[in-house]
Amino acid sequence: MRLMRYTTGVAMAALIAGSALAQTAPTGQSAGVLNPAAEDAPQIAPPQASFQLADGIVATVNDQIITGFDLRQRMLLLIAQTQVQPTQENLPSIQQEALNRLIDERLQAQELARYEVAITDAEVNADIAAMAREAGTTPENYLGFLEQGGIRPQTLRDQLRTEIGWQQLVGGRFNSRARVSRNQVEQAMRQLTEAAAKPQYLIGEIYIEASRVGGMQEAMNGATQLVQQMVQGAPFQAVARQFSAAPSAVRGGDAGWVVQGAVQPALQQALDSLEVGQLSNAIPVEGGVYIIYMRDKRSGAATSLVQMKQIMVDLPETATEAQVAAATARLEGIRSTLTCDNILQRATSEQGLLGADLGESDVQSLAPQFQQVARSAEIGTVSSAVRTPLGVHLLAVCGRRAGGPEAPSYAEVENRLRMQNLSMLARRYIRDLRSDALIEMK
Repeated sequence: MRLMRYTTGVAMAALIAGSALAQTAPTGQSAGVLNPAAEDAPQIAPPQASFQLADGIVATVNDQIITGFDLRQRMLLLIAQTQVQPTQENLPSIQQEALNRLIDERLQAQELARYEVAITDAEVNADIAAMAREAGTTPENYLGFLEQGGIRPQTLRDQLRTEIGWQQLVGGRFNSRARVSRNQVEQAMRQLTEAAAKPQYLIGEIYIEASRVGGMQEAMNGATQLVQQMVQGAPFQAVARQFSAAPSAVRGGDAGWVVQGAVQPALQQALDSLEVGQLSNAIPVEGGVYIIYMRDKRSGAATSLVQMKQIMVDLPETATEAQVAAATARLEGIRSTLTCDNILQRATSEQGLLGADLGESDVQSLAPQFQQVARSAEIGTVSSAVRTPLGVHLLAVCGRRAGGPEAPSYAEVENRLRMQNLSMLARRYIRDLRSDALIEMK
């Protein structure tokens, strides 16, 4: 979170006084170039749109109330956290998102009380200190800046207390269900390796879920307003954290490297057309609307690493066809009994056989006769006989992964899959709580 120290404060003060600050939004089909790290704040135009919220009850969530004051405070905090400037066009989206968050937090707080999850002031203070460091200031100045814009420090503290508690509750309840098996990790790594030669895109994503904001048209309108705000200077990561319904929201919309063909056609079209540093227009898909930020592109990793073991019969290049045929028949006779685990032991148990652990190698560095097996054989299988100038070989392919400095490790892939599972379980949890709750809008 990076707060604009002057202009955002002015915007929030004007909002409290009853005015929203309007900006001229970009027009046309091109969304334009985005610089999410830009330090210059957008310029503020004179107040143009009226904004009023009554201080009475806005909604009840299982008999817990949300007041107009609560909603106004959350809208101001949302504006401060995203640096989205309030305009007549985007205020409905800001209000809807703020109300949705308040409803979710009421439900989450009720679950925390039910399971007796208590978050200390020290934990909340640690999060505030981290936010202040990211903003380049002290916790005291950080909270003072919020107060200058009309946001009570308690509003931020309440939000953080619920967020921290919810993370702990979800992790505690569902951690075992979120675990992934070795087979799942290895399958994911195989998919990464197979995709290594395809074009890839490093993207940020924001997903506006239509059912959450009142329908597809509302999702399109909200996404369009967010695009305009980000082109004008609102940081992509901050907007994604607050508005996106995708699992990547907790990472500021960081979706990582996406392989060509792995996304919906409408998104693939955007990936193909966007240049590095550009932000897409709103992209409608089934169920919602995406915004894509193209962070980087690459043609594909050239390095593929494979783990192999072998068993062989030593034969010179001058061996007769009969000798080669005999060696081939001998190896083929035992091939069905061999695995990555026993191939070396089998090689030492019979006279005339040699075994070797070839370790992990770049496919390109292997003997030409081995490369086809290394690229295409399934993990855990043993190849048919392969003839080289050194002899006749059976090759056991025991592992494969994409290489290079950006290739994820086993632990990184495992953690990514576990976090995806945990995020899915958390979304299902809050959806079920909403379904079972008595929520009344006033």
